[in-house]
Parts: sequence; structure tokens; C-alpha cells
Amino acid sequence: MSAETDAELFRALRRTWEDVDPAPADLVDRMVAAVATADLSREYALLTLVSQTDLAAVRGDADALTLQFSDGTASVLMHVVPVESGLRRVDGWVDAPAVSIELEQDGRSWTTAPEHGRFAFDGIPVGMTRLRVILAAATDAGTPAELRTPRFEV
Repeated sequence: MSAETDAELFRALRRTWEDVDPAPADLVDRMVAAVATADLSREYALLTLVSQTDLAAVRGDADALTLQFSDGTASVLMHVVPVESGLRRVDGWVDAPAVSIELEQDGRSWTTAPEHGRFAFDGIPVGMTRLRVILAAATDAGTPAELRTPRFEV
């Protein structure tokens, strides 16, 4: 068989399958959505940058950063501001009952217990950081539920 005959045979086979069992119209959109969400888990909560302004090169309100994280079960809103010593202060609020809040950075961690959903960390160095919220509710397996944010820079 020649290459031309093979190509004709494959074209005929493709037409037959397109007639007998055509691909769904939304197949491409569904596949893109499936691939995009395949690696999502509680560890990778949705990160929404609420506001960040870099209009000024001096310390002030322009250095403040507001972040919102949510995984569908709990949401966390954080406000990060520089303090005079060059470190950062992190103020936050969680909308679900939480047992503890842990801020992790380069092998170091700071832990606090939220009061009425509010928490704060003082003296945090600049760097890549992750927040871990231990929720009062338990998972189906009986382990404490948690919200772990993706890494962000303070």
C-alpha cells in the first residue's frame, strides 16, 4: 500500500467516526476545565489579590497589601503592612470557627489563636510565606479541617 492510499483510508475512517460518534460540541471547553482543575486541592486555595498599589517608592499606604484566600469552606482576609523596623505586620480575619492560625516562612513559624475570627502577627520578616488555618470543624475522617494558602510574599 502506498502512503497516498493510507492517507485516503485514514480520511475515510475519520469521516466514518465523525458521522457515527461525533465529539461533543463542548468537549474542548470541558477538557480545558478538567486539566486546569486537576491539581487543585485544599492546599491550593483560591488566591484573590484584592488590592496592591505600587505607585510610590516610599513607605506608606502604597506598601500595604490586602489578600483574600478561600477554599469554599472558609475564607481569610489579610492585610500586610510594613512597620518601622523593616519587618511586616499581618492582620487577618477568618470567617469560620478556627482553633489556631500558623504563619510559615522558610522553616520558621508563628502561631496564634484567633479571637472572634481576628488574628495578627507582628515582626514578620520579608519573604515567601504561607498561612495555615486549623478549623474547629473536623473532616469526614475525623481529622481537623484546615485551610492552607498558596505561598505569597510579605
